[in-house]
Amino acid sequence: MANKKKKGKGGLISTDHVVADNKRARFDYALEDITEAGIMLTGTEVKSLRHGQGMIAESHVAEKDGVLHLLNAHISEYQQASPHLQHEPRRPRKILLKKREMDKFMGAVARQGYSIIPTKLYFDKRGMVKLEIALGKGKKEHDKRETEKKRDWNRDKQRIMRERG
Repeated sequence: MANKKKKGKGGLISTDHVVADNKRARFDYALEDITEAGIMLTGTEVKSLRHGQGMIAESHVAEKDGVLHLLNAHISEYQQASPHLQHEPRRPRKILLKKREMDKFMGAVARQGYSIIPTKLYFDKRGMVKLEIALGKGKKEHDKRETEKKRDWNRDKQRIMRERG
């Protein structure tokens, strides 16, 4: 029921809606451990995200002062806010995780050569902004070709089944 109401009054995004999706991440990385994390935002950033003005396609997660931060994510400035309340569009944003989860992610990056990739930025059922992050290993060129072949074959298979059925 909640998935049906995507745009509310004035074009605002309501709950259970994805604001930004990193589609390229599944192609470039083999994703393993997917976790939902909170993200520390200012008021104008949340308002801008409610209007769908966010992008995480070129962003990454890195450790800074013992805490994970989302770097290079772009959240546009909120047009209705006064200039002294505006936020920096590409500022580092703190990721909110429990200590045990943060240690698990940082340990995997340090020991096993994983990367922490942001995959989705969305509003949860309570209206809070959440970030989906995953541990991933970079794919080689032949792995990417294999993924593309599987995707094309599945699409062709579905088309053939539709035509016959």
